[in-house]
Amino acid sequence: MRLRIAVLTLFVLLPLKSLLAGSETTDRLRDAATVLREVMQTPDKAIPQELFESAQCAVIVPGYKKGAFMFGGSYGKGFMVCRDRKGTGWSAPGAVRLEGGSFGLQFGFNDTDVVMLVMNKSGEDHLLSSQFTLGADASVAAGPVGRMAKADTDATMHAEVLSWSRSHGVFAGVSLDGSTLRQDLDDNHALYGQKVTNREIIEKGMPAPAAAKELLEVLQRYAGRRATDDGQKR
Repeated sequence: MRLRIAVLTLFVLLPLKSLLAGSETTDRLRDAATVLREVMQTPDKAIPQELFESAQCAVIVPGYKKGAFMFGGSYGKGFMVCRDRKGTGWSAPGAVRLEGGSFGLQFGFNDTDVVMLVMNKSGEDHLLSSQFTLGADASVAAGPVGRMAKADTDATMHAEVLSWSRSHGVFAGVSLDGSTLRQDLDDNHALYGQKVTNREIIEKGMPAPAAAKELLEVLQRYAGRRATDDGQKR
């Protein structure tokens, strides 16, 4: 009898756990859309339009948590998207985790939103691997702020990844050297019903889940590319 009760309990709890995980993931997708919209709607304090339009991929991590008591650590979950095959739109999102750590005399806690742009195909290839370290596997630099800001500095011209953070309403470029970005197969399973990799989502052109509609609309509004008559991207 106890065994039967245990089995029945398992059958009840497993679907419930899956539903809760799916709800958390879709809520995080909405948070990512909100973060990106609010950042881009701030006059003269957004990601420069020319950089966003030329980016190959984007990563949004809402609520990236950083804490320290002698040892420092940071952790957040978010999503990555890349240009679709035509280059005029965006792919379905893949789930990611951003993690980092440090050591030294430090105390406190901070909750920030992180946005990253991957600027070229080499950076995209790193992004689509199971995990990579910013600053080691792919060059990273703090991104410039302001829609009219010039994006031709040495850092922005050569970095594979540009990064920003928003904390207490302040949006600025931030260095993420040493942080690790890895795919999150569990969150992908919650979104797609199977443990697909981010590379499979992007390269197979998987349809985006309904929960991603808002995020993709924001991306298209602020970073869509339009093809010219000769077939070249703007």
